Amino acid sequence: MFKRVKNKFVRYFLIAVYSLIILLCAVQLNFLWLFGYSPTKKDIVLPTLHISSELYTADSVLIGRYFEEDRDPVGYDSISENILNALIATEDIRFYKHNGVDFIGLFSSVVSTLRGDTRGGSTITQQLAKNLYRTRYNQSQGLLGRIPGVRMGVTKFKEWMTAYKLESKYEKEQIITMYLNTVSFSNNAYGIKSASLRYFNKQPNQLSATEAAVLIGMLKGTTLYNPIRNPDKSKERRNVVLRQMQKEGYISEEQYISFSKEPLNLNVNNPERGGANDSYLRAAVEKWLEKWSEEHDIDIYTAGLKIYTTIDSRMQQLAEETVAKQMKGLQERLDNTWRNEEPWRDKSGAVIPGFLEDKVRKLPVFASLMEQFNNDEEKVFQIMREPKKMKIFTWDGDKEVEMSTMDSLKHYVSMLNTGMMAMDPYKGEIKVWVGGINHRYYKFDHVNQAKRQAGSTFKPFVYLTALENGMEPCDKYEDKPVRLDFVNKQGEKEVWEPKNADWNFSYRNMSLRWAMARSLNTITAQITRDVGWDKIVETAHRCGIESHLESVPSVGLGSNDVSVFEMVNAYATFMNEGKRVEPILVSKIYDNNGKLITSFQTKEKQVVDPENAWLMTYMLRGTIEEPEGTSQALWEWDLFGNENQVGGKTGTSSDYVDGWYMGVTKDLVAGVWVGCDEQSIRFKSSQTGEGSKTALPIYAAFMEELYQQPELGVTKGKFPDPKVEIKKKYNCPSPRIRVEVPSDSTAVESDVEDEQTETLFTLPEVEESERTDINEIER
Repeated sequence: MFKRVKNKFVRYFLIAVYSLIILLCAVQLNFLWLFGYSPTKKDIVLPTLHISSELYTADSVLIGRYFEEDRDPVGYDSISENILNALIATEDIRFYKHNGVDFIGLFSSVVSTLRGDTRGGSTITQQLAKNLYRTRYNQSQGLLGRIPGVRMGVTKFKEWMTAYKLESKYEKEQIITMYLNTVSFSNNAYGIKSASLRYFNKQPNQLSATEAAVLIGMLKGTTLYNPIRNPDKSKERRNVVLRQMQKEGYISEEQYISFSKEPLNLNVNNPERGGANDSYLRAAVEKWLEKWSEEHDIDIYTAGLKIYTTIDSRMQQLAEETVAKQMKGLQERLDNTWRNEEPWRDKSGAVIPGFLEDKVRKLPVFASLMEQFNNDEEKVFQIMREPKKMKIFTWDGDKEVEMSTMDSLKHYVSMLNTGMMAMDPYKGEIKVWVGGINHRYYKFDHVNQAKRQAGSTFKPFVYLTALENGMEPCDKYEDKPVRLDFVNKQGEKEVWEPKNADWNFSYRNMSLRWAMARSLNTITAQITRDVGWDKIVETAHRCGIESHLESVPSVGLGSNDVSVFEMVNAYATFMNEGKRVEPILVSKIYDNNGKLITSFQTKEKQVVDPENAWLMTYMLRGTIEEPEGTSQALWEWDLFGNENQVGGKTGTSSDYVDGWYMGVTKDLVAGVWVGCDEQSIRFKSSQTGEGSKTALPIYAAFMEELYQQPELGVTKGKFPDPKVEIKKKYNCPSPRIRVEVPSDSTAVESDVEDEQTETLFTLPEVEESERTDINEIER
């Protein structure tokens, strides 16, 4: 049809236009899969960015981020003019004059290249097209992309097409803003805000000309001109950008001379994965949202969400500071316990042979060295015993030391760890979550992931079961030896004869409240026999324990493994009038535009009769109020003004492996666990290792600090009055006890009078520390 056109030049022009149209259609439609993917009209209207999600406390403090690309987009008016000037002067001086493709600039770059000054010809819009739609990635290439020379031509043509589409849809300000929000600045910083915070700890509207020049200079090569890795090269490139700014009139000659002499002045803020951005709380929220993310098909690492937790940042800070202070002292105590001895011991106290060697064999580095040295284990261990420079965690901060791999392993396995959680028992809101001593070195979360023997903190479920079976807090049992004959799951007959913590029996009749307060194993065992251990398991599960519990006679003494999370949830049931609440860690989630996506509220269910629930809070107070109650160490802290009432329960597992404390007040339920991750490493005696000496001080010190800040909503005061009639008898004061001890003893005389008797009991000489509970479970 072109032959009809007589004018040769017109005919060639029409052929060229027609060919161009066909080429455009073929590329756009990916004809015969030759050209690969091209952005559609929808892509241009709704460009997809991977935006990091932000994690906040309930009081709006940013505590972490989730990202694959650490990106936080900002608006045009939030970007420093220095950044805009540096970018245009360096990358695209004709940015405001072209329509996406700058043929004049392209011609100039070719001429400059021929003269030996290599310059790129891509405009900012073209680079945005590449960043947004990955036009140079393999997945964007068609069959022609397999041909090296042709591939670059097709890629460039697609970038031009996309650039024209972007220019037709967006204003120049929008384009340059999108570009700065998408470009990579190395060190996993994507976008100008992340880069500004990462390298200078400033918002992008606060950057000076020199700082802007550093960042824009990186765009030529993010690794080569990285100011952290290559400061000299970065400074050299910065000065090139400054010279370009001077040439284009954005800064004066005098400013250029002055600026070019300045140092880089970095203020590195580097919250990468595994770094300062990582925390127990951040990991816990990620796990918490797994099901929600799956159900809503939302990836929190790319969706740009604003996630608000129930955590109070001020309470959290108090808890973390308290844990750090107390754990430092506890670690010194454990170190002094063993001094130059090996701390890993079996039940008999003997050193476990080959303990460290067995641990080393599980390390990835061991497998790598074995492969390198042809499975010569002796050679590998020789290498792993050679000292080398390394950085280790200590309570005095990270330290540079010369230490072998074996010695560093010994250092880390011998560290005490902890888990602490505090929760509003009525709303179910988790206020404090301390998963361990340092998330960088110990990833395992000791609030929700770790499960350890609960010790005597489990006993309240025995006493609740007794109340549910018709007993009253004033009912009495005799503290005497007890023998339980039972048949195990294998059908074999067994005998269980539990002992008290001090291995003594007073042969005294004690009320249930007093017996629980003193944490007597003998009376707990008798109640277990009378109500049935199956019922105790059912009670614990009903209150909030979700772990599997072996139904055995020793269940009431805490022989099963549970988590801090479960224990706090279960104790909250007592305070909440017998209603079990579902703990919540996340309250609200907003999308990137500030629109509320979802909110979370607790669910509650009546699982315990309100009368029995109130009586349990009264009995928990008994550990402080009753003679020789196991929580009486709390009197050493400033906790009891303004008629304040506190309830709680200590717990210590066999051989002092685990120390627990569960505390309840009118506003807060909290749980603390302390122990080594390696259960073969433990304290030697009750004076150093029981729960009242390890976990209780952490709780007490935290509450003491918390009470000094009433604005946080936790104040001193009495427990709530019962909202139902209490028909069971519960007010039966225990007898006053006089303990005859040497004059230098620290033991004190209890001043609780017995309204029913004037008898004064004289007890054997036992140190105060030995009267708290230790679970010696014998079968």
